[in-house]
Amino acid sequence: MDRDLMVKVGAAKVDGMTDSADLALALRLADQADEIARRHFRAPDLAAERKGDGSPVTEADREIERVLRASIRAEHPGDAFVGEEFGAQGHSRRRWIIDAIDGTASFVMGDPEWSTLIALEDHGDVRLGMVSAPALGRRWWATPGNGAWTGPCPSDPSAPPSRLTLTPRGNAQDAAIGIWPPPSRLSATDRDAAARLAAGTATVLPALDWSTADHPTPPPSKPSTGSGTCHGALLVATGILDAFLLLGAGPWDIAAVIPIVEEAGGTFSDLSGQRRTDTGAALFARPDIHQQLLTMARATD
Repeated sequence: MDRDLMVKVGAAKVDGMTDSADLALALRLADQADEIARRHFRAPDLAAERKGDGSPVTEADREIERVLRASIRAEHPGDAFVGEEFGAQGHSRRRWIIDAIDGTASFVMGDPEWSTLIALEDHGDVRLGMVSAPALGRRWWATPGNGAWTGPCPSDPSAPPSRLTLTPRGNAQDAAIGIWPPPSRLSATDRDAAARLAAGTATVLPALDWSTADHPTPPPSKPSTGSGTCHGALLVATGILDAFLLLGAGPWDIAAVIPIVEEAGGTFSDLSGQRRTDTGAALFARPDIHQQLLTMARATD
C-alpha cells in the first residue's frame, strides 16, 4: 500500500484524540487483513462453521482477528479491543473495534462484496473508520474533521483517493432505503419498524413484504450486492442509497462506517435517535431525511 498518500489525505489536519499515527496503523492492519483474506478467498479447502446465532465463520475470520489483536497489542499495549469472534479484551479510553470479515457468507460463496472493518473509539466516540475490500480493490476511510475518502486497494499513484460528499435531495417519501437483515430474521418490534420505513419510502432494498415473518423464496440478497460496495452504510456514504437500516447489529458491524458516513455529510443514530453502537440498531441517512425516517420508524397506529 502507498500508505503515505492515504495518511496525508486522510489525516493531514487530525487533532485531538486521534492522529495520523493511528490512521497509519489502521492502514497496516488493513494490509495484514487483506493478505490473510486473499490467501483464504476462493481456496478449494475453505470451509465455514455455524456459530450459535446461525451466522458462518471461517478460519480466515479467526486468523485475521488474532493477527490484528497482536499487532495492536504490540504498538499500543494499553488499548482495549473488541472483535466479533473473540469478544472484548482490556479496559481503556481507547478501544479498537474489529470485524475481521464483514460478509462472511459472501466470502464463503466466492462473491467479492466482503470487507474488514476497523474502528478506533476514544472515550466512547468513534474517531477513525477504515473499510478494506480487497476483492473489490477498494478502501474507504475517515477521521473526524478530515473528510471521508475512497481509493483503490492496493493504492494506485495514477488514481489518487477521492473525497465522498453527499448533497440534500428530496424528502423521506421519495427516498431509496436499504434494510437488513430480512424480516424473517427480525424480532416483531424491529420488523414493525422496518415495515413502516418500507411502506413510507419510495424504494426499499431488498424488495420484500417487511410486515411478515415468512421466509422469502429465494433468499434475498443484501442491498449492497452488485453495487460495488460491501456494506449497506457505504451505499449511503457514496450516494447510492438515501438511507440504510441495520438491525440486530454488534458494534463491530457499525463503528467503522460511522465516521465515513458522517464525514461524507450523512448522519447516524440508533432508532431512538442516540449516537450509540450498542443497541443493535443503526440508521444511516442523508441529514435532510434522518429525522423524518426516525419519526416514521417509531410511528404507531
